[in-house]
Amino acid sequence: PSDPEDLAAALAILRDEGAPVFLLGGGTNLLVADRGIRGAVIDLTGIRGLTAGDGTVAALCGTPVDDVACYARERGLSGLEFAASLPGTVGGAVWMNARCYEHEVADVLESVESLDAGLAARRRTVDPAAWGYKRSPFQSTDEVIVRAVFRLSPGDPLAIGDEMRRHREDRVAKGHFLHPCAGSVFKNDRSFGKPTGRLIDELGLKGLVVGGAQVAPFHGNIIVNLGHATAGDVRALIE
Repeated sequence: PSDPEDLAAALAILRDEGAPVFLLGGGTNLLVADRGIRGAVIDLTGIRGLTAGDGTVAALCGTPVDDVACYARERGLSGLEFAASLPGTVGGAVWMNARCYEHEVADVLESVESLDAGLAARRRTVDPAAWGYKRSPFQSTDEVIVRAVFRLSPGDPLAIGDEMRRHREDRVAKGHFLHPCAGSVFKNDRSFGKPTGRLIDELGLKGLVVGGAQVAPFHGNIIVNLGHATAGDVRALIE
């Protein structure tokens, strides 16, 4: 689909046919089983677009998150610097309340427009109490996120760009883009006192291989595909 209306029409047809539906954004944080997905996969990456308001940026669900951060920088709006080079799309980032560099999407999210189970348009304002670490209210509903509005602050485009550049360079230095991977595998549990990647490193598990999947030798919380990994290899390594 190329816009929310296309999406609603496709969902209506599939619902009437009783076909299972899987919504796919940028594909980050996903491990698709070797047996595939039974049903229709709807690729949302064609539904993209950005508009600016008074201190806000609105983005359609298929818009790359990095594009939103760059768009905000160009307009002197600060708050999305942490999202520079963050893989994936707006819909997925909202759904999982994406987080990095001590910030999360909910920190700057003002409202979200979605299609509910009956395909009626719905608009939610953000209640911070309903959002948590890698959690959003959408994870317990059948709603389909179509648009998000971010509330940002005035800032110096040069300073904003400098911070975004530092985050990109940090990701490159940590090897995030060296091999195909789905990003960080495990959540961090702060009660353990340190990030999961560091715990895995201290256990001597960096470099561990199962089939074609490997715990990255450069980062304990990333599993990379050496070129011939199956989803089963990755799952076995996770377990």
